[in-house]
Amino acid sequence: MTEEPNRLPDRPDAFELPVQSPDVLSDVLRTIRLSGSMLFLVDATEPWKSHAPATQAFARAVLPYAQHLISYHIVVAGQCWAGLAGDPMEPLAEGDVLVVPQGDAYALASAPDAPPSYGDDDAVAFLGAMAAGELPSVVHEGGSGAAHTLIICGFLGCDARPFNPILWALPRVMRLRRVVQPGNRLSHLLAYAIVELREPGEGGRDVLLRLSELMFVEVVRRHLASAPAAQTGWLAALRDPITSRVLARMHAEPAKPWTLDTLGEGTGASRSTLAEHFAQLVGQPPMHYLAGWRMQLATRLLSYPGVKVRAVADAVGYASEAAFSRAFKKHAGLSPNVWRERATAGSATSR
Repeated sequence: MTEEPNRLPDRPDAFELPVQSPDVLSDVLRTIRLSGSMLFLVDATEPWKSHAPATQAFARAVLPYAQHLISYHIVVAGQCWAGLAGDPMEPLAEGDVLVVPQGDAYALASAPDAPPSYGDDDAVAFLGAMAAGELPSVVHEGGSGAAHTLIICGFLGCDARPFNPILWALPRVMRLRRVVQPGNRLSHLLAYAIVELREPGEGGRDVLLRLSELMFVEVVRRHLASAPAAQTGWLAALRDPITSRVLARMHAEPAKPWTLDTLGEGTGASRSTLAEHFAQLVGQPPMHYLAGWRMQLATRLLSYPGVKVRAVADAVGYASEAAFSRAFKKHAGLSPNVWRERATAGSATSR
């Protein structure tokens, strides 16, 4: 998503992460480099069936240097059916949202038994052309039936490695009911997007990409607000009074030499209770989470040309470059130098 990048130091061998705000969700969304790929409006009349293959089939054509693609669809008017490939389709009504976070193939249709409108190769070609800005932002499809459906379709890229707690917390498919309500934030963003899609102006493509990011973030916030109290996972941990405080401390000062004692100060929880409670909600012990988060921050810093590995090690709390390199390779599967070479080469090519 749009961000204010950390200011580079005057000397490339010195780098210090600024203290972040305790808004953990914003911190993660910024650091996993959430970025809009495309946003368009489908105006469909029955019979129709749109589908997307698994994202590995079209990711390089849509957003070549993104590690992962997420798609979401908001029913603006009418109704439809939707589901992952091979699973039963379920109905979606006006105001509902379908999110496919993990890259599965899926379909949307006027009816569960509607025939496909096109094949996988056509879908890949369409998505690539749409992402490149070669097609109109309003797509008309379907037959001559009376039933009419409007759907906003958004695609975003993000980092999946080495550490993306949001992605891990989301299921293969999410169906959020009546998320768009008159007067709520998402309804305003949706109205703005529809006007921009139907009446494109100068700079409209960039506006749509930012709107794609904003609408997805708001969908995640609505999911967080409506999730059952007993639910576990990283998003649920943000609502818990103990784990939310611990996460805020880690994210505010990731390089600090944290211990279970210092993380738990003021929570009223003992070391063992804190460790058990955190692992139960988040899915891993606190110090494992901290190590993974430091590595994700490191990938971001390594993408800056001229920044030395030792400076990145210092910035994320490692006393030596060797210790940092071992930890980084364990989490990312590559040495920091190789990761930096690939990241800077990809960034230069993208520009």
